[in-house]
Amino acid sequence: MNNAIFNMERPENEHTFDYAPGCKERKALNNELDRMSGEVLEIPLIIDGKEVRTGKMGTVVMPHDHQHVLANYHMAGEKEIKMAVDAALKAHREWAELNWVERVSISLRIAELIAKKYRFTMNAATMLGQGKNAYQAEIDAACETIDFLRYNAYFTSEIYKIQPGSQPGILNRFEYRPLEGFVFTVSPFNFTAIGSNLNMAPVVMGNTVVWKPASTALLSNYYLMKIYQEAGVPDGVINFLPGSGSLIGNAVLSEPSMSGLHFTGSTGTFNGIWQTISENIKSYKSYPRIVGETGGKDFIFVHPSADPQEVAVAIVRGAFEFQGQKCSAASRAYIPESLWNDIKTRMGEMIARITVGDVREFSHFMNAVIDEKSFDNIMGYIDHAKKSPDAEVIFGGNGDKSKGYFIEPTVILAKDPHFRTMEEEIFGPVMTIYVYKDKDFEETLKICDQTSPYALTGSVFSKDRNALNHACRILRYSAGNIYFNDKPSGAVVGQQPFGGARGSGTNDKSGSFLNLLRWTSPRTIKETLIPATDFTYPYMKEDRCH
Repeated sequence: MNNAIFNMERPENEHTFDYAPGCKERKALNNELDRMSGEVLEIPLIIDGKEVRTGKMGTVVMPHDHQHVLANYHMAGEKEIKMAVDAALKAHREWAELNWVERVSISLRIAELIAKKYRFTMNAATMLGQGKNAYQAEIDAACETIDFLRYNAYFTSEIYKIQPGSQPGILNRFEYRPLEGFVFTVSPFNFTAIGSNLNMAPVVMGNTVVWKPASTALLSNYYLMKIYQEAGVPDGVINFLPGSGSLIGNAVLSEPSMSGLHFTGSTGTFNGIWQTISENIKSYKSYPRIVGETGGKDFIFVHPSADPQEVAVAIVRGAFEFQGQKCSAASRAYIPESLWNDIKTRMGEMIARITVGDVREFSHFMNAVIDEKSFDNIMGYIDHAKKSPDAEVIFGGNGDKSKGYFIEPTVILAKDPHFRTMEEEIFGPVMTIYVYKDKDFEETLKICDQTSPYALTGSVFSKDRNALNHACRILRYSAGNIYFNDKPSGAVVGQQPFGGARGSGTNDKSGSFLNLLRWTSPRTIKETLIPATDFTYPYMKEDRCH
């Protein structure tokens, strides 16, 4: 037995490849894109380490070419859901008792496999299946996934160092137990890294999970699951269940041993799950830990002292990278009247250069939105703005779903700061701008704070430090991640821990030790070295001082 005290060093963030023309990384990625585009994968369930095929099938298609099938996947039924729960519970004891160094060693091996062996596989699957361009896939499926795995290993080490104080004759210590039962993980389509972290954060702390991946992210998520197995994650620790969200959710949430939920997705879905958990609360063995990151209506707020070029770039990048399908994507902006014409001109020049198309054509800044349901929802908001007397579509506004789910980068100018597209989450390439009078800076900050039910990310542009500080105070609860003079997206693991409150989630800060703390149930152990042998205390003795 190796009983050495082991410390993890703080890692560096993974280096990002730029895939410039002629580089070897671009060639390797293109080769993997060609290979993956030329095959149709069969994706089974993976329960207790075994592939399970149900015969009830669904398809994975390319968002930019929705007639092109990438994979056929088997869907879980009630029988398979029960099998997954049983497998997670069976694996729990051995995994929980494994030394934490062994668990983080597996996590670090996963990171190395993605960085060195499967980087282009993960990126290509994310590009083709989720509609990300090469750079967006690189910062997500490669770098952020690797960073989560390495930093969580480090954070685990730091958490286990935290111990209570002792005194002469008494020894106190914490035992960091995993939760009693299994954790239910529900992952979204838009970030492969989130799909990985929702599972590996509880797992590295000794938990076992039942994983419901988004159907529109199954290609990359299946490759992730296979990498977990290659890295040595024991059978039953992670159980992979594609299928109907409502069927799987209702069955899993009714299990008495469901001890935690790790979720990223829509606010409405999260609210429904929370309500189901509350209705089932008497049947659970323990109160479940509920951790969720949900919607956003993220803002850019511009002070009159801001630089117009910097603001224009932040709007274009913040709103239109990955077609605005980031929880942190900029979706509304407040711009002072004195800067509006200049910013509008600069934005227009940039938007005119943006092309939208196939992810395999690297020149495109934007690609397709994820599916038809999303396309129709986004176009509904744009059409509403076109018809309203309270708004004007000043850039873009068109979409075409005949081959792929393509929508132009769209900018709406709203006359009313409470116009529908200023308040509601759209999750697409749509930015709505409200122009305010310079003298109304503070009043408009308050409008920004009170407009949306969400509080995920936001940014403030200003060269005036007092204005930045003042905005930060008024917007104290408006965003869990606030940015000064930058777009409100692109949080980096270990640098900007991510999460928001209000309608945006439980703000448990993925990418930090705070999230990992939710997946442990500490036990305090007190040891008295020489126990008392008399029940009496000194105060009980006769006073002989007088």
